[in-house]
Amino acid sequence: MSFTADDHRYMARALQLARRGLYTTQPNPRVGCVIVRDGQIVGEGWHERAGEPHAEIHALRMAGEAARGADVYVTLEPCSHFGRTPPCANALVQAGVARVVAAMVDPNPLVAGNGLRVLQQAGIVTASGLLESDARALNPGFISRMERNRPYIRLKMAMSLDGRTAMESGESVWITGEAARRDVQFLRAQAGAILTGIGTVLADDPSLNVRLTAAELGISGEVYQPVRVVLDSSLQFPLTAKMLDIPGTTRIYTCSTDVQKITQLEQAGVIVRRFAGNKLQLPEVMAALVDDGITEVHVEAGATLCGVLVEQGFADELVIYLAPHLMGSSARALFNLPHIARMHERIALDIRDIRAVGQDWRLIAVLKQEVTH
Repeated sequence: MSFTADDHRYMARALQLARRGLYTTQPNPRVGCVIVRDGQIVGEGWHERAGEPHAEIHALRMAGEAARGADVYVTLEPCSHFGRTPPCANALVQAGVARVVAAMVDPNPLVAGNGLRVLQQAGIVTASGLLESDARALNPGFISRMERNRPYIRLKMAMSLDGRTAMESGESVWITGEAARRDVQFLRAQAGAILTGIGTVLADDPSLNVRLTAAELGISGEVYQPVRVVLDSSLQFPLTAKMLDIPGTTRIYTCSTDVQKITQLEQAGVIVRRFAGNKLQLPEVMAALVDDGITEVHVEAGATLCGVLVEQGFADELVIYLAPHLMGSSARALFNLPHIARMHERIALDIRDIRAVGQDWRLIAVLKQEVTH
């Protein structure tokens, strides 16, 4: 189906609205909606927080009676099932809209074209696929969960110009400058969880929280704190860890059967999830994250965990901050990838973006193909 220049303009506006939910909708998708009648926008809305009305409802409330006979532009197919809120497809039918254009079909099996069919059966003209790639880019976690049944995994790393992350002693504080560290806070804020390994907890005692205010994020209400998830097979997590004293939820995934330590952690407010075996397996971790309602994961971890995530094909996106200094050949490397011994075993990356952030450079890359090690 061909779309007009006006169609593109209104959908671009809907996408702009959807981005306002970047830091607030977890684990729901970010969705925007625009209602147009006689060439004028009469209603706008976006999904603001999980459990609250969807974008279409906000736009319909703004439009009122002007929605009858109007065109609707929405970045994700209107839902057709009862969840925490009623179906948006039914609300559009009741409002008497004439046409609905969706940027993409909902990958949720509970919807997956049913929303558009509900509209079609009511005599409403429908279309989809307009600016679809832009709409998909807004919701990598939601789409990953629905299409692959696992979260979207983003690895954040910082290194020197010679590819080092810490001195041989382990010293690694402030590799990058203040601007880069602030930039990381925005990445944290859009994730459902911040994941790390017990090695990082023991070495650095990180907080792994969002330190930006609502005003800095451009949102109203409280700042959402992502869940902190620590992979800790043998349950070495210290009861004195800094993250136990700050707002937010901490989860530990472990294989330990130490009932006393588990009880102590739970009394400190930690949610402990136990797995069978002696060592955590990443496929089981991914399934558990989805089960815990987490779809978009921000990883801040060491070379070993990051290397395994890459080797096993779970690293969807790499965000690497490159600092303009040299740390020497004895310093620690960015990844631990011991299985790569020959040139043909190299892992190819596709560079999506590179830009200056203060004194540093931020590089965003994705794996070109699934890793087969």
